Amino acid sequence: MGDTFGHLFRITTWGESHGGAVGVVIDGCPSGLALDEALLQRELDRRRPGQSRIVTQRKEHDTAQIVSGVFEGRTTGTAISILVWNQDARPQAYEHLKDLFRPSHADFTYEQKFGFRDWMGGGRSSARETIGRVAAGAVAKALLRECCGAEVLAWVEQIHDLRAKVNRDTVSEADIEANMVRCPDAAMAEKMLARIDEIRKQGDSLGGIVRAHVRNMPAGLGEPVFDKLTAELAKALMSLPATRGVEFGLGFDAVLLRGSEHNDAFESRNGAIRTSTNRSGGIQGGISNGEDLELRIAFKPTATINFEQDTVTREGKAVKLRAKGRHDPCVLPRAVPMVDNMIALVLVDHFLRNQAKTLDRLKS
Repeated sequence: MGDTFGHLFRITTWGESHGGAVGVVIDGCPSGLALDEALLQRELDRRRPGQSRIVTQRKEHDTAQIVSGVFEGRTTGTAISILVWNQDARPQAYEHLKDLFRPSHADFTYEQKFGFRDWMGGGRSSARETIGRVAAGAVAKALLRECCGAEVLAWVEQIHDLRAKVNRDTVSEADIEANMVRCPDAAMAEKMLARIDEIRKQGDSLGGIVRAHVRNMPAGLGEPVFDKLTAELAKALMSLPATRGVEFGLGFDAVLLRGSEHNDAFESRNGAIRTSTNRSGGIQGGISNGEDLELRIAFKPTATINFEQDTVTREGKAVKLRAKGRHDPCVLPRAVPMVDNMIALVLVDHFLRNQAKTLDRLKS
């Protein structure tokens, strides 16, 4: 079941990096939601390759086709199937890798698990699989807007040792999309761009941090014990390629505080119960408290680099490898839409699950 995610709003992604196509099947989307391919395309264009000089130059239009579950521009309540054809697959470019293991890739582990592997661009382990997630996330975002008005934003906060300063209360999607780095701090974005360009020309790679912020969060999302909202979000985000850690609220910095300094006190504000601070990042006891959701997600440097590295063949023979092909020198700019859409998938699933938690909601 590793290809399926979610409970009531459930997605199954399919396809490989250099196969014929990739896509997703969505189960559990309510009927009546306005949905067309243009809505999906807007999100897919944010993650597609070849969109700037600082990402992989694989030339894919990533044109989405809705092949089921939508009639006359609205969802029918049945399974939605979305397909994207691979147009610039080059399996022959990976022929030299079929009998050896690339450092820090999934080549060795996939072969250990399945006994053989798709060596063409990593097959199923490639980030191209995330097309299905982003397409499904576009549907989830539309549902969230319709049902509760929640707005999911993500941006590049840090690349290597360069860290942006962004006002989370006022940042907009337009600010994020204003440059190819997807960092709303324009001055820092220029420095990040220069650093990525420098490292790209050297054949090396960089990692960094994506920050996510969700406004208009409904309270009460998340389940007790094993399906806490923190646990579900962490699983979703850690399932993305190259992720190395997820923080909520103050995250690891909370260890520097005392309980008296970290606790979020409650107050009455305009007739509503709110917290005066948000050090918890909008989640307490694994359930959302109605404050904005605050997350940070760490990504490692891209594993494919144009440096000679030591590795071994399938028979264990030591060899040297200098990787070729198209890759992102820094995954962060294209990881942004992967992050915000995965968050949307988790939130919409828990929103739908929450509707069955009280008798009053069932009666309404």
